[in-house]
Amino acid sequence: MDCISEIKQIITREMDALQELADLVNEDYRNAVQLLYSCRGKVIVSGIGKSGIIARKIASTMASTGTSSLFLHPTEALHGDLGMVSADDVLLVISKSGESVDVNEMLTVAHRLGAKIIGVTSNLQSTMVKISDVVLYIGNAEEACPLNLAPTCSTTVCLVLGDALAITLMKMRQFSIDEFALLHPGGRIGKRLLLKVSDVMLGGEKNPVISVTATIQELLMTITEKQAGAVSVTGEDGKLIGLITDYDIRLCLQSGGNPFKMSISAIMNPNPVWLRYDEKAYTALCLMQGRSKPITVLPILDEKDRPVGMLRLHDLVAAGL
Repeated sequence: MDCISEIKQIITREMDALQELADLVNEDYRNAVQLLYSCRGKVIVSGIGKSGIIARKIASTMASTGTSSLFLHPTEALHGDLGMVSADDVLLVISKSGESVDVNEMLTVAHRLGAKIIGVTSNLQSTMVKISDVVLYIGNAEEACPLNLAPTCSTTVCLVLGDALAITLMKMRQFSIDEFALLHPGGRIGKRLLLKVSDVMLGGEKNPVISVTATIQELLMTITEKQAGAVSVTGEDGKLIGLITDYDIRLCLQSGGNPFKMSISAIMNPNPVWLRYDEKAYTALCLMQGRSKPITVLPILDEKDRPVGMLRLHDLVAAGL
């Protein structure tokens, strides 16, 4: 067997199944989306076997994108978990054959409870179709399995269908990045969406700031004491007018200058890059790393352009962004 050729053939088969699904999308799909969108309760996704695994993923994707949803196992439903179902709920149920006994028994009771049912199947003559309020026919493409038994193309089709429904609903709800962040507080995604510059910067007494009228001795003492590698320079009104880093002082010495005979304004960079304190920390990371020469320190300003903090690149990295 030519393994590479076989893998490509299987991928092509699954792509063909997805194209068939795209061609099958009709008003039933619109009706299903409207039913899900208008659901006043929960979207309960269900299936058994490999379909159940796909159903779990669909429920998880919907829940994380603004559609209240959960997975319900058909067998467990018949042993008490049907108590999760109410008349305000919509069941989205996957069954290729539409003849799973546990699935159809669950749907029969759910229908009696008043819940609406969306059936996803390859068999339009099945028992599940008769119970369902809306039916999504997904075609009957041959599985990639040589025995045409192991769910492959059919589960791929259901997975993509679930993504399509979830993202369509997400757009209809105008689900924002801030709402997404609230549902994803953990891990790197959560940090990038929720962590703000003010959470990471050196602020308060740790904030290195000097006046443009300060002496060089005061400058050096501030850099040493605050250990930020830089100081923000302010004018008489307290607004930022410049930045002095360790590098600026070394550059002055390398050029033969004598910092002790120079003014703060002569050493500082009068046009430093800066950010507001309420910006996302990840925005700061992208700004600092996204240059040919990375920025290692960044003055942080308030609404009146006054320096309220200093942000160091290594603090952002240490924060796990």
